[in-house]
Amino acid sequence: QVQLVESGGGLVQPGGSLRLSCAASGIIFNIYAMGWYRQAPGKQRELVAQISSSGSSNYVDSVKGRFTISRDNAKNTVYLQMNSLKPEDTAIYYCNAEKRVGGYYNYWGQGTQVTVSS
Repeated sequence: QVQLVESGGGLVQPGGSLRLSCAASGIIFNIYAMGWYRQAPGKQRELVAQISSSGSSNYVDSVKGRFTISRDNAKNTVYLQMNSLKPEDTAIYYCNAEKRVGGYYNYWGQGTQVTVSS
């Protein structure tokens, strides 16, 4: 129904920056929110940042002040600007889209690897 394709991951040094992109296609209407999750080895998948259709956003405490989520509705794309990266940010990052019409529906991208290491 909804296809999500992430890009922008890679290897960066601590303190560096990276920008992730997620392009949505398919039946994209009625998307309530889009966001980014991440999963590190041995850890549970966690919500990193989310932005709703109204424009409000929220972040996990560990990235506040460093990460910024934004949307370009004309391009059906959500971005995650990551600054001051730390080794603890190393994870696979997944784009997510949520619908709340007729129930709760979640769609996931394939994931993109972010590695922060010197």
